[in-house]
Amino acid sequence: MRLPPALLACTLLLCPAAVLAADPAPAATALPGPIVITEQSFKCIRDMTPVRGFFVDNIAGNLEGTLAVANSPTGGVYPPGSVVQLFPNEVMVKREQGFNPVTRDWEFFELDVSKEGTTIRKRGFADVKNRFGGNCFACHVQAKPEWDMICEKDHGCEKLPISDFAVKSLQNADARCDNSETPFSQKATDWMIRVLTPL
Repeated sequence: MRLPPALLACTLLLCPAAVLAADPAPAATALPGPIVITEQSFKCIRDMTPVRGFFVDNIAGNLEGTLAVANSPTGGVYPPGSVVQLFPNEVMVKREQGFNPVTRDWEFFELDVSKEGTTIRKRGFADVKNRFGGNCFACHVQAKPEWDMICEKDHGCEKLPISDFAVKSLQNADARCDNSETPFSQKATDWMIRVLTPL
């Protein structure tokens, strides 16, 4: 049972009778349990929901809440379980409230992807780097506060070091997906990027 802050802050000697008599917070306001994230939590990027060039999902089942923030013209705070992904090999997941205030509760992941599925290479907060050598947190922390650390072209983050075509090529050549209809030019671009920027 979660106790109200006023009750947690007082002692039997100092706590007013009115606070002691108060009912505990209703169950509906209790924090959810820890979000469990495994390699099976991640799937073909194109099986997620597209939003302006990136993809979203929600491990906790609240895709509607994630989409509401992703599509908001004024931003907002993503709900726990939100998954935001631009490249198949890197992803950020919104953890439960208070999990890591420095990263606004986002956890960053570097992945290996293959036809067999996903392997988590690294996970963490301020020390995860992508295949281009960039620190995930160092980039996302530049986003204006209203965008909850999500980078887009007008959110305050540095420009990506690759073209939109290259981004689309990496997405469309995700090895976990059925790539039978992926254009050869995108497959070739994906191959070249992976050769030049090995994980």
